[in-house]
Parts: sequence; structure tokens; C-alpha cells
Amino acid sequence: MTRIEIPLSAPDITDFEIEAVVSVLRSPRLSLGPKLEEFERSVAEYVGSAHAVGVSSGTAGLHLALIALGIGPGDEVIVPSFTFVAVANAVRYVGATPVFADIDGESLNLDPAHVEAAITPRTRALIAVHTFGRPADMAALGAIARRHGLKVIEDACEALGAEIDGQRVGTFGDAAVFAFYPNKQITTGEGGMVVTQDADVSRQVRALRNQGRYGEAWLEHAELGYNYRLSEMQAALGVAQMRRVDEILACREAVARRYCALLAGNPAVRLPAMDVPGQRLSWFVFVVQVPERDQVAERLASAGIATGRYFAPIHLQPAYAPSSRSNTTAEKNGICKFDLPVTEAAGARTLALPFFNRITEEQMGRVAEALRTALS
Repeated sequence: MTRIEIPLSAPDITDFEIEAVVSVLRSPRLSLGPKLEEFERSVAEYVGSAHAVGVSSGTAGLHLALIALGIGPGDEVIVPSFTFVAVANAVRYVGATPVFADIDGESLNLDPAHVEAAITPRTRALIAVHTFGRPADMAALGAIARRHGLKVIEDACEALGAEIDGQRVGTFGDAAVFAFYPNKQITTGEGGMVVTQDADVSRQVRALRNQGRYGEAWLEHAELGYNYRLSEMQAALGVAQMRRVDEILACREAVARRYCALLAGNPAVRLPAMDVPGQRLSWFVFVVQVPERDQVAERLASAGIATGRYFAPIHLQPAYAPSSRSNTTAEKNGICKFDLPVTEAAGARTLALPFFNRITEEQMGRVAEALRTALS
């Protein structure tokens, strides 16, 4: 097996972050302490949201946001299929049905026209994913939601710092979720954050993450809750990373621009948009579209370069594809009211290249040359 010499991603952890975590380990408080509160405040202030609640993952955040917004059995929630599977999984966790809508081929985000066509009397919400850190069309999606009385959840797990006309994503819907997995813009190892302007939603999410406790009494539980807490060590890492967030985002944009310069002029490579009017992108990954994507990925791997096949459409995956199940089960697990040609075309062509804060000029040059060779 060829040794991978250039990884797909790598966290950017400095001595500052390490000391922040060590300082917590020297303290008597390892959970639900001052660092979690500080991390929540820092994210709320940065995003521009009234409330922020730290949770154990972005998936946990989506789950709790759906519960807090009253989504449950019998409801339908419109989601993209071109995204990470957690989006649809969270809908199923609450007993609702994910309804897959197609994306537009430029942004790879939900196509508002397809969203509106998928609405039925059972539709209660939509989840707008800011794919790869590019903001979704929240003006159009918000207008659709208002016309039909739908709740809007922003999946901003890949988009911390992204903006639409100067307003940061996470503030356009009823609730939003960020994630801090090691490949994200900032990391807490594992972790997520639910942000909202609604005090009641915040209060319920805060209780649900901690076994349904609303008060100070440790063994009193008002409702069914979950162990979705974020530890003090993780929160301390998050606080330290948030102090560097502008530097980190600028670094990632510089890497994206360098890749675009290195890969320009190759007609076989479709590059992501760098400058979108009215938007600031937050670079989560650097994804190109290429023909014969799987073969290209194998050739890059043989050259010691890791890649990611982002994303495999959810509706085609074994846990959701209806071919091996009854119609009843298929409807329960997910519905495709229409064909999803743009989703399926993108899913067959998208390839994430090595992308992280400390990638070197030499490594990027090697990736670009290997990609040219693989395509030739």
C-alpha cells in the first residue's frame, strides 16, 4: 500500500491551545464550567447571535435544534442529498421524514425552486446547508419558509465566518448549528454549537444536552434528555481557537487562492468560485470537479496524496436507498419526490484536495502536478 505523504486535512494546534487545555486539567472543573460559558459567549458574539449552546457534535446540535423547534413524527423536513449524512439522520432521530431536494450546480446548495416544489401539507421545516463554507441562498429560502410557515435550520457546520451582505451565517434561520471536528475551520476535537435568537429554543437545547435538566438540581429531570455535553477541555481548546479565528480563515482563503492559481487553465478541472458577489466564503475544504473522479482519486493515492470524495448523495446510500426495502420503509427513511440530477452529477465528480492551514507551497505544487498527470 502506498504511504500517504500529503494528508487530506490536519488540525492547526499551537502551544497556546495546548496550554489552554492543560490549564483546565490543572483545575477542579472538567465539565459544565467557566470555559464552556466563555466558548459559548465567544461564538455568539462572533456570529452575532443572542444565544449559543455548546454540544458534543454538530449532529447532536441538529438533533436538539429539531426537537426544540417542535419537529417530530409525521413531519417532513426538506434537506439536500448532497451533504453529510448527519443532516438526514438527525431528521430521522426525531421520527420525522427527510425529503430530498436538488441543488443548483454553481453553489452546490439547495435550489430554492426545488425546495418549493417539494413542500406538502406535512412539511414543517427545511435545513439549509452552507455547503463547503459557501452560503446558501437564504433570502430565497427564507421567503419560501415564510410563505409556507416553515422553520429554518441553518447547517453551518462547514461555514463558521461565512457572510451574506456582511451578515454572518447562523443568524438567518430559527436556529443554526456549527461543528468543530478536526477538519473544520476551528476544532475542539469533537464538538458543536447551537445558536439562536430565541431564548426558549436556547433554554430547551441547554436542558436537553444535559439529560433534560432545567434547574440546578442534578437529579431532577423535566423531560427526556441526552448526554450531549461539551467538556471543559474541549471548550478551552475552542476558546483558544476562536481567538485566532480571523487569522485561520485568512490563511485558508490564501490556500484556496493559491490552488486556484496552480490549477487554472486546465479544462478538465472545474474550480470552486473564489469571489461571489455579496458573499464571504469560509473555506472548509477545497473541492474540484473532475471526470472519472474515482480513477483520479486512486491515481492521486498512488502518488501519496489523500483526497476526499465529497459528497456521496444521501439518497443513494444503503441506509436510504429504497431498492432493498419496502415502499413503507423507504418513505420513512427518506423521500425523493423528484429526480435529483444535479446532486447525482456533482456526487460523481466532486473531489476534495489536501487542504489545511499549514499546507506548504511545495505540497500544493505537488498536488497540482499530480492532478494534471492523473487527468492526462
